[in-house]
Amino acid sequence: MGDEESIHGTIADQIRRLEEKLEAHNLRSVRFTGTAQESRSEAFPMVALRQLVRNAFMHRSYEATNAPVRVYWFDDRIEIHNPGGPFGSVTPENFGQPGVTDYRNPNLAEALRALGYVQRFGAGIAIARKELGERLRFEVQPGFVAAIVMAEQGGGR
Repeated sequence: MGDEESIHGTIADQIRRLEEKLEAHNLRSVRFTGTAQESRSEAFPMVALRQLVRNAFMHRSYEATNAPVRVYWFDDRIEIHNPGGPFGSVTPENFGQPGVTDYRNPNLAEALRALGYVQRFGAGIAIARKELGERLRFEVQPGFVAAIVMAEQGGGR
């Protein structure tokens, strides 16, 4: 299946629309046999994808670039790219470590909190890691950060 869309609008609109698209393409399964109760699972945990998408918008650079947040869905992984590398006290060496945070745009961070997209600052990567474990890795460069979510063995599509 091929799909491509440019999403425009306010940051809140872009986040909402991107999360809807990820939800629509995320395969789900329901298991009835061998269990006392049905169990449901997703190819990619939406709670983790939401955190990674929201982080991409919150921490991206809005200065000196017009590059958008980009999401690539491959057969074996999802990649979420945002322009702007580590900022302030966050370096490639300490990226993603608990308690290490900084905000390129504190007004945007506060607006996303007020709109309900952020419940607790500094928790997004930890939540995503808890859900994904070894399936999550980051590529951190001076000009961009990519969150790479691998499919479970057996495929994610």
